[in-house]
Amino acid sequence: MEDILLKLLLICPITFIAGFIDSIAGGGGLISLPAYFAIGIPPHLATGTNKCSSTFGSFFATVRYIKNGKVHIQSAVFAAIMALFGSYLGATLNLSLDEKYLKYILIFILPITAFIIYQKKEFGRENKALGLSGGKIILLSMMSGFVIGIYDGFFGPGTGTFLIFCFSALIGFDLITSSGNAKIVNFSSNIAALITFAVHGKILYTIGIPGAIFGILGNWIGSGIALKRGTKVIRPMLVIVMGILLIKVIVDLL
Repeated sequence: MEDILLKLLLICPITFIAGFIDSIAGGGGLISLPAYFAIGIPPHLATGTNKCSSTFGSFFATVRYIKNGKVHIQSAVFAAIMALFGSYLGATLNLSLDEKYLKYILIFILPITAFIIYQKKEFGRENKALGLSGGKIILLSMMSGFVIGIYDGFFGPGTGTFLIFCFSALIGFDLITSSGNAKIVNFSSNIAALITFAVHGKILYTIGIPGAIFGILGNWIGSGIALKRGTKVIRPMLVIVMGILLIKVIVDLL
């Protein structure tokens, strides 16, 4: 019991922070998953327990975005469906290709993407997707979901962040709507993964449930701030998350 309490003292604040960041710009797993490893939980159990804490938080953030009308439902649903197909393909590719090649590509892509977001002060401020036909929005959403789904299945970290970028850069949604859409796509993949881990007994519930409660709090507060402050908070948070992901990729390679 004492050992579990000590672990929770570390995990709960971190899942709160991870949920807070994830609800705004994605990438919460970059913070929470290493924490589960740090307290000595084996890799498969750590991944499953992390899904437990993140999925429920993601659900509440998704509900809040939908409730405030900051989700384009059709594009998000079609992107989510294609992301599931893409994720399966990415996982299959992972079995035959070395992750290091993608990591080398990310070393170039991440700084360029972060620089574009940082430099373009108007990035994601207005909803430019209103000028597109419904069919084009759906098509671009499906393409985005499929490509990022492949990335998610092959590698994973920062999937929500890349989704937000795609929804704004390719389709023209404002960053709040892009973040809301990304939550639906992420939640669909998270729930599928959570069920898989649960069926195989790879969730440590004594740690995962308290972590989920704090993750919900972080997601709720973070989504509220994102909805209130919009681009002012989402844009810099995207750059920060991409910076964290870049550091992770470099450390992994070294």
